[in-house]
Order: sequence, then C-alpha cells, then structure tokens
Amino acid sequence: MSVMVFAFYLFAISAVAAGLMVVLARNPVHSVLWLILAFLSAAGLFVLLGAEFVAMLLMIVYVGAVAVLFLFVVMMLDVDFAELKGEMARYMPLGLLIGVVILMQLGIAFGAWAPAETAESMRGAVTPEGVTNTAALGLLIYDKYILLFQLAGVILLVAMIGAIVLTLRHRKDVKRQNVLAQMWRDPAKAMELKDVKPGQGL
Repeated sequence: MSVMVFAFYLFAISAVAAGLMVVLARNPVHSVLWLILAFLSAAGLFVLLGAEFVAMLLMIVYVGAVAVLFLFVVMMLDVDFAELKGEMARYMPLGLLIGVVILMQLGIAFGAWAPAETAESMRGAVTPEGVTNTAALGLLIYDKYILLFQLAGVILLVAMIGAIVLTLRHRKDVKRQNVLAQMWRDPAKAMELKDVKPGQGL
C-alpha cells in the first residue's frame, strides 16, 4: 500500500466517522469539534486531489471562521438541549425515512457511475503543464475573467449596503452619537472652570 492510498483511506475514514459523530454526539460542543475534524479530513482529501486552493479555503473559511463561530454560539447561548432532543425524537421516523431515500439514491447513482474515457485528458487541459492548481486558478480569475470577478464583487457590495439600509431603524428611545455636534462644539463653552475655595463646596 502506497503512502497516497494510506492517506486517502485515513482521511476518508476520518471524515465519515467525524460526520457520524457530529450527529450522534450528545454534547453540542463535542459535535462542533467533530465537525472541525470532518472539515480537516475533507481538506486533506482535496490536497490529495491536487486542489490545494480549495483545501486552504476549507481550512480558512470553514474551520477558521464558521466552525469557531458555531463553537462560540453553542458555548455562550443558554439553549435547552433536552427540549431540542425531545423534538428530535418526535420527528425521528420521518428523518429515518428521508435518510433511507437518500441512501437509495446514492446507491443508484454510484452503481451506474463510470468514469469517462476523456476525463484524464480534460483535467490535464484545464491546468497547463508546470502550473500548479492555485496559480492556474489565479490566472483564470484575475486575467481571463477579471471583469466578471469585479462585477461579482460590486454586486455583493451593493447587496450588503442594501441589507444595511433595509434593516436600519432610527428609534427615538435609543441615544445616538451626533458626530457633527461634537466636531462643531465651542471649546470655550464645552467646559466651565470653578474656583473652589478650601473648605467650601460647590
């Protein structure tokens, strides 16, 4: 058994086991930790496939941001997990039925799956000889599709501004900072000095 095959089986078994433990773990904090292990195992599989950029995205975005956010939310919120487990037991038969249907669909798909004869040549045509996966992706995004990439960024910026504008509410019971009033204030009127004699009050 070669090192690549051993690494594949290691990451694959780890990903499947971690995915099962995410669902089966009783402690939600442990579930998030198992989820992080599943993300790390998936990143290892992407590295074996030669997709280093996708693996780094999985590490930085999902493990470094999303999973840590889940962990903080689960640890900081006072959620009644006993009630949630009761609701889960209530819908268990429907969940098992949906799971069986999905497994049957996956079995049918994998049973009829066969690699195309031109798959290897098509994968080789995407990445030029001597260029890594990350460099080829950078050439595509920042050279061939730079206009579409910039337009996507502008659309996301407009969507973010629109979401802020739609959710912004000026309530009267909230005291807000008036920046212009602070900038235009007269220093002579902003402070008043009192000459307090010894032994006397204000």
